[in-house]
Amino acid sequence: MSLPETIGVKYTAEEAEYLSLRPITRQTFRIAELVDMILGVTGNNVDRIQTLLRSGTVVFHSYRYWWEGFEAETAELQGLLASFPGPQPGRAFRADECSEVRFEFSGSPPRPAVRLNREVCGPRPWFRSRSLWERILEQSAARRPAYREYSYADRADVFELATDPAWLERIREEAQKHASGGLQPALGAIARSARVAFICPRTK
Repeated sequence: MSLPETIGVKYTAEEAEYLSLRPITRQTFRIAELVDMILGVTGNNVDRIQTLLRSGTVVFHSYRYWWEGFEAETAELQGLLASFPGPQPGRAFRADECSEVRFEFSGSPPRPAVRLNREVCGPRPWFRSRSLWERILEQSAARRPAYREYSYADRADVFELATDPAWLERIREEAQKHASGGLQPALGAIARSARVAFICPRTK
């Protein structure tokens, strides 16, 4: 069966309760739009994408979407997936392309990552020196983050660095000097992080 050009989709905010009172919204998706959303959940895994298309439901960004399930032929689906971005291990890390830095933790289950961006790490209003964001990226770029993967959920390339106590201590010291008081508790946890991920949206 050929892939449909458009699909009628319903969606509502996902709730833990058995009975949801959230309003249901109806929308028509192009097949590429629906697959793009599913990619954010499954990654580029044809079998898992086919399973979700067949099941007719997916939870994405705290919303549940559902549609009339259908079979997707492998060859046609692979042709569609070829139009999406994918991993490019040869890409070099560029600090100016980074939109978010995530301090990630080991363990089972691991604690949620500490997520920082330019907005939350911007300079204090009364400081004219470089912001904590600029200092983190400057120190990170000097250590040359390695390419990890392409994230379909973030629509971005992901680079990473393994952490070490001395480097994390420098970050903590910078945070004490340049981060706002509201950010201090989250930054205190980074001393136990195992690696740092750099999210770089793909622009071309």
